[in-house]
Amino acid sequence: MTHAHPFLTAEQKKELNDIAHRIVAPGKGILAADESTGSIAKRFQSINAENTEENRRLYRQLLFTADDRIKPCIGGVIFFHETLYQKDDSGKPFPQLIKEKGVVVGIKVDKGVVPLAGTNGETTTQGLDGLYERCAQYKKDGADFAKWRCVLKITSTTPSSLAIMENANVLARYASICQMVSGLSGYHGIVPIVEPEILPDGDHDLQRCQYVTEKVLAAVYKALSDHHVYLEGTLLKPNMVTAGHSCPKKYTAQEIGMATVTALRRTVPSAVPGITFLSGGQSEEEATINLNAINNCPLHKPWALTFSYGRALQASALKAWGGKKENGKACQEEYIKRALNNSQAALGKYVSSGNEGTAAGESLFVANHAY
Repeated sequence: MTHAHPFLTAEQKKELNDIAHRIVAPGKGILAADESTGSIAKRFQSINAENTEENRRLYRQLLFTADDRIKPCIGGVIFFHETLYQKDDSGKPFPQLIKEKGVVVGIKVDKGVVPLAGTNGETTTQGLDGLYERCAQYKKDGADFAKWRCVLKITSTTPSSLAIMENANVLARYASICQMVSGLSGYHGIVPIVEPEILPDGDHDLQRCQYVTEKVLAAVYKALSDHHVYLEGTLLKPNMVTAGHSCPKKYTAQEIGMATVTALRRTVPSAVPGITFLSGGQSEEEATINLNAINNCPLHKPWALTFSYGRALQASALKAWGGKKENGKACQEEYIKRALNNSQAALGKYVSSGNEGTAAGESLFVANHAY
């Protein structure tokens, strides 16, 4: 019989649980601003903006300095390493800037996907080496939660049992390192967001995605249990259950909501405080409508069901900015509009006006999306 050696005190557990609940307080979700330098290059390219460190700083500053209408909408922001150490025009570090707004600082800690040998093009995620030390440093530098993304793909032969198991174990090891006690510096006290993303690439139907999502999440929570991860101090960032991007059949938001909530109810323990969905290449409006349908699903839902969106909060904002200083206000207005809409969707109260932002209806799908 396995035996868990208790490694967190009651106070440490309370801190982790409190952080998780602050991020997913009613109506609040996460702004994922953790695009790598390479990923943001593609975004900037689409608006003919140069991918310089200063432009990256200026753009993120616009998001982080949006006015107080954002307060009820954003509970956490995920930073990329570079962004965590940047400052606003007045010299205030970005983490301090958003903490003063009552927002929790997060950090992407994985080092990207790499091929998994012996599989049909499947991957695992690297970055465990040195993670212990990085977590201690990031906590010192203002981060209270972290994110690690694993990627699985639906084809006729995938995901394989090996890929499911390997990615579940990597996520569990990462999560335990985020929470663990370190001998000299107390404990890390970082809430891990566990992200097993099943890509929307392919022509599979809704039922196939639901089946795979259930298998993947069941494996992830088995691994988290094996690694003695304190679930009350974690968050989950899954894909919504949707048909593949090339599936000829179109499903309603209600069907997507029912399939998603059913899969989660079968696999995610109620101890988990919140589930923060990734947008997975949906258009801004689609991601909001589907989140709203998930929250209106007539099944019992023991967790907060909210958003952790990158593209689905930023596409219209980025287009409005266009890399030009004089467009700063227009950029912020688009971002605030999306944040307010998703906040309503997280409460199941969103009503689509049909009056969408400049990019709200455009598909944000990218094949084999990486960031």
